[in-house]
Amino acid sequence: MPSFGQRLTARYDADMLYKDALAAYMKNNPKGAIEKLNESIRLLPSNAEYWAARGLMYYELGADDLAQADFERALRSFQGEVLAHYGLGLVALRDGRADDALKHFDAAYRLDPQRGETLYAMALAHDKAGHALDAVEWMERAYDRFDVTGDKHKADAQRHLTTLRRKAR
Repeated sequence: MPSFGQRLTARYDADMLYKDALAAYMKNNPKGAIEKLNESIRLLPSNAEYWAARGLMYYELGADDLAQADFERALRSFQGEVLAHYGLGLVALRDGRADDALKHFDAAYRLDPQRGETLYAMALAHDKAGHALDAVEWMERAYDRFDVTGDKHKADAQRHLTTLRRKAR
């Protein structure tokens, strides 16, 4: 059994690698981020956030099976991992399963109702499911949230709102 000091060192090292992974992601290097996350997970496999983050990297690369496996693994460690619920929604949406996507986005929303990305994704899922009025409502919420936070996705939300409002008429 590892000593207390060894466990602390492993946790610190895993967190530093995780920060490096996030930096790689911000530089549009998801493959580099995955390499760092692999090491973080090796050092601290119980950390749901690492699994969910790696799942997002796989999603970005179009490896939906690997992404889904990591998101599900994250939820086995911690049911409250917002990114894992959100990620499963993204995978389902890309796969054309709007109803499944809505369930996952709803779970993410219930855990963190202020997250603009979730509001935006919820709107897209409602649109794919044929719920035009709901799509408009969720996209308006996303737009408002992006406006408050100064998020760069505000312009995308505005464009989608115009289209969704036309569909809802």
